[in-house]
Amino acid sequence: MEKTITTYLTRLRQTDQGTEGFLTVPALGFACFTLELPWRENRPCVSSIPPGTYSMAWRVTRRRSTYHIRNVPKRSYILIHSGNYAGDIHKGFKTHVEGCVLLGKRMGWLNGQRAVLVSRSTVRQFNKLMAGQNARIIITEAGEAST
Repeated sequence: MEKTITTYLTRLRQTDQGTEGFLTVPALGFACFTLELPWRENRPCVSSIPPGTYSMAWRVTRRRSTYHIRNVPKRSYILIHSGNYAGDIHKGFKTHVEGCVLLGKRMGWLNGQRAVLVSRSTVRQFNKLMAGQNARIIITEAGEAST
């Protein structure tokens, strides 16, 4: 029976410029920062996904190969990938996502907007360590207990 790697994403702070968090994979000794869209009632393309436990699968497409967060209610094609911005475009902020999770080595500012930085190399490191293994992600808000 193949082992499932558990990944934890704890959301720390939310503004119109994005939802900042921290992702850990204790079994692999990996940790990084995350940035997602602000919560907008789970609406496709403009909202982060609800907290919960989801399976993840390795997905290969023409554009990128990375992990896909599966079984999100009323949502599809939620990926973990590189990028810098995850702001609310309806409030004038830039975004590189439509509901996905961005990874980076640190949080900072780019062009006056909150951003996750050193993203490409962080995603490459995450994908290399995860090595296509079966995985799940547990997403919680700061202060919530994970199950």
